[in-house]
Amino acid sequence: MTTLTQPRAPRLAPTSATAVTRKPFPLVRHSLSLAKRSLIKTWRTPEALIDVTLQPAIFLVIFVYIFGGAVAGDTHTYLQFLLPGILAQTIATGAIAIGVNLNTDLEKGIFDRFKSLPIPRSSPLIGAVLGDVVRYVIVTVMTLGIGYLMGFRILTDPLSALAGCLLAVVFALSLSWVSVFVGMKVRTSGAVQGIMFLIIMPLSFASNVFVPAGSLPSWMQTFVAWNPLTHLVAAMRGLFLGTPMGDSVYWTLAWCVGLVAVFLPLAMRAYRRKV
Repeated sequence: MTTLTQPRAPRLAPTSATAVTRKPFPLVRHSLSLAKRSLIKTWRTPEALIDVTLQPAIFLVIFVYIFGGAVAGDTHTYLQFLLPGILAQTIATGAIAIGVNLNTDLEKGIFDRFKSLPIPRSSPLIGAVLGDVVRYVIVTVMTLGIGYLMGFRILTDPLSALAGCLLAVVFALSLSWVSVFVGMKVRTSGAVQGIMFLIIMPLSFASNVFVPAGSLPSWMQTFVAWNPLTHLVAAMRGLFLGTPMGDSVYWTLAWCVGLVAVFLPLAMRAYRRKV
């Protein structure tokens, strides 16, 4: 007796979902996709950019025209000295927003949806940080633009000026991991903002942002010398104005590496425990 053999079912082509999972570098792809989501969210809520658009103008006008004559003798001299410091302070305070936004997303349950998706666990945080690059570019452009309208002038070459801007953006990206960590640890977005201001304000005022570091009290000099904003401001003044900056660029880059090396793993650990 012969047995009938059934024909084999034809092999189906891999589905689009299967094809997607086989693409290389899933962390990079999904992080960039979530960075795009962050940019779209910012585009639809432009009022979220008030701190990086109006704040530099307000700080420059207040400090230059109210304190400039008393500190430097005339407003133009103080503007040349102050603008790199204002850029450093504003770009540092701009990093607070990412922690606030991520904490708000946690409260709304958005990260629970991310958890159910076939994406690397760290993609939402990395994507949010990458999406914040636009904020830091905006604050850099706005600060320099307003400064030029007020009379500020870059005294070095365009390449050095671009290097100063890039250094500020890289520092802000590194500092943002501190804000991400705080956003993952505390319960409310208001607490994130309060804690981050307690961190940023001493860094801003106990530095060379508003006055020369040598004019500060002697008991404060040790903190000022190790303050990352002190090195960032000195590096930007050297790159913008040609003033002596020593090894401030290297110290700033070292601080960037240190901040990422310490707070990125801490933020990821806190995120995994949270969700």
